Amino acid sequence: MFRKAAKSTGGNARPRKIRWVARWRGWRRHHSQSAADSLAKVVSQPVSSCMTWLVIGIAIALPTGLWVVLGNVSQLSEQLERPAQLSLFLQAEQPVDKARSLALTLSQREDIQSTEFVDRDDALAEFVQRSGMGELAKGLPQNPLPHLLLVVPVPASPGALSELRQNLESLPEVEEALLDTLWLQRLQSLMTLGRRAVQLLAVLLLAAVVLVLGNTIRLAIESRRDEIIIVKLVGGSDAFVRRPLLYTGLWFGLGGGAVGAILVALGTFLLASPVNALSAAYQSSFILQGLGLVDSLQLVLLGAFLGLAGAWLAVARHLKAIEPR
Repeated sequence: MFRKAAKSTGGNARPRKIRWVARWRGWRRHHSQSAADSLAKVVSQPVSSCMTWLVIGIAIALPTGLWVVLGNVSQLSEQLERPAQLSLFLQAEQPVDKARSLALTLSQREDIQSTEFVDRDDALAEFVQRSGMGELAKGLPQNPLPHLLLVVPVPASPGALSELRQNLESLPEVEEALLDTLWLQRLQSLMTLGRRAVQLLAVLLLAAVVLVLGNTIRLAIESRRDEIIIVKLVGGSDAFVRRPLLYTGLWFGLGGGAVGAILVALGTFLLASPVNALSAAYQSSFILQGLGLVDSLQLVLLGAFLGLAGAWLAVARHLKAIEPR
């Protein structure tokens, strides 16, 4: 009796395994057929497909190109960034010897890298030379400029630099202390604003891509209405009907992502020569950087994901409305 049960169990397990293998092979075969058929239908309509790819590519390339521009500006700002400098304007009545002594004392501090003393007479002479206002300077009863100390602190955080500025400004010989990093803070604020704006633009344009793809798949569903009804009449499931449509969205998304990567690369190529020439004219080592191979592949994969998302939304909304009567 036990032998019969064992034989009966083994006999049921083998056909069950065969059924699962057959299902797996059928599922895989239908996926490959759906991918090939959907690609053939996309390619068979070159004009409409190219227009869809171009719309998707432009929508993807626009925020990507702006992000590349911001990345290059950030790289340029890092090259332009110079060490922070404190300008100490001394009291008007400070004599030269005490000002030089203060500069020597400050240079010995651990949080200060170097100091430079600028005599008021030298500062006035340089101002007259650069501005060309020599006649006006001759009419002044006395030199209105104070002695100046240019202090280069040891690289530190913005908070530490601000604390150092307050500490130096509290010295009795100092009238006012200015920290020369305001331009860099403004640039960083503009960069942050630019990144937020590009992110917002990217979200809006990518949502537009999903809507465009969803509308394209909706038109494909309507064109295949009779075919879908026949498939459902013979017992085809929604998943069976959905696969070719999802692959259609995938091909549109892949093509749009590839077009977007090509547009960004083309724009970088066209701008690289004049930008690099301008950089060389200013004796800068800045070189315009575009998307690398990995970033370009990620852009193509992003297009594929958007294509699948748009197709899935369209199929989930419109496929259930098509039922045989």
